[in-house]
Amino acid sequence: MRNSEPDSVSAPLSEHIHAAIADAGGWVSFDRFMAMALYAPGLGYYSNSLRKFGLMPASGSDFVTAPELSPLFGRAVANQVAQALQVTGTSQVFEFGAGSGALAEQMIDALDAVAPGLLQAYTIIDLSGTLRERQAARLARFGDRVRWATRWPEAMHGVVVGNEVLDAMPVQLLHFDGEQWLERGVASHHDALGAPGFVYEDRPTDLRPPLEAPYVPGTVTEIHLQAEGFIRSLAAHLVQGAAFFIDYGFPEAEYYLPQRHMGTLMCHRLHMADDQPLEAVGEKDITAHINFTGIALAAQEAGMDVIGYTSQARFLVNCGVAPMVEAADLAGRAMAQKLLTEHEMGELFKVIGLAPAGALPDPIGFMAGDRTHRL
Repeated sequence: MRNSEPDSVSAPLSEHIHAAIADAGGWVSFDRFMAMALYAPGLGYYSNSLRKFGLMPASGSDFVTAPELSPLFGRAVANQVAQALQVTGTSQVFEFGAGSGALAEQMIDALDAVAPGLLQAYTIIDLSGTLRERQAARLARFGDRVRWATRWPEAMHGVVVGNEVLDAMPVQLLHFDGEQWLERGVASHHDALGAPGFVYEDRPTDLRPPLEAPYVPGTVTEIHLQAEGFIRSLAAHLVQGAAFFIDYGFPEAEYYLPQRHMGTLMCHRLHMADDQPLEAVGEKDITAHINFTGIALAAQEAGMDVIGYTSQARFLVNCGVAPMVEAADLAGRAMAQKLLTEHEMGELFKVIGLAPAGALPDPIGFMAGDRTHRL
């Protein structure tokens, strides 16, 4: 199962977070807690050595992403990337949060096959040193075309891709008690036996969900200020090209529906989900669904165009995945169908396209079934 004893990860990370809470006067906002739980150097979930990506829990992995399910995902996305590179006159891909490196490998192979010489450089921007090591081993055959960065390139000319990167950006939690909105943060706590742990603690706030609605008492929901800030930074750095983000989420009007009154915050460990982010810190992923309306508005306010928004299934079909599935063997077809069927990833996952004003007027991924009007 796991390649490391839990205490070797969770205990030192918990001590680190407890110290940060003490330094902050006994309370930190949830987004700060989430940032430490996921990204504290050497300790956080995405910074430690525990395995994350894989098809089965027996391997010690926690979840599977689309590129691990089927190489057809990367091949189809590469068709959109190729068009965007050609139309914008660029030759570089920037991938944020490249995970195992599977998507990078699939896209480089596909781009080299469909348009030899088009891709000159593939830059991975990733905060995780351990994941960078795994990516480097997987992508070694591509030589110095693949490079890594830990911060924004000053001026980006190329196509940006992010698969399941926005959902891992820390969110703030809000709680409506029936009379007022409170920000839900985290404090240190000792149980009856004196063992240290973490507990939620609410404090008054001026923060509000972006949508006014008749929220029911007890509502707990998320706001995505860091993800929206990331999009504004993208607009400031992407001089020429386009960007495509694939993730699970909803338009704002669906995100804040009454039936979603407990929010979307979830944890993933050994291919099981739970809603207890304060437990086993560093040993599991913490995610929240994306408010794609907020992403679109952040892009537009920063001067970018929203060039498309649709389901993952429709995007992949538009990008030519259907004949690839037909040509696959039986096992390959079965795995590819998980990317496309409504009850798997096909509908829950969405794709949003962004670009500097006027840069990419007719992206193939959104040529049918565009839902931008629903944002």
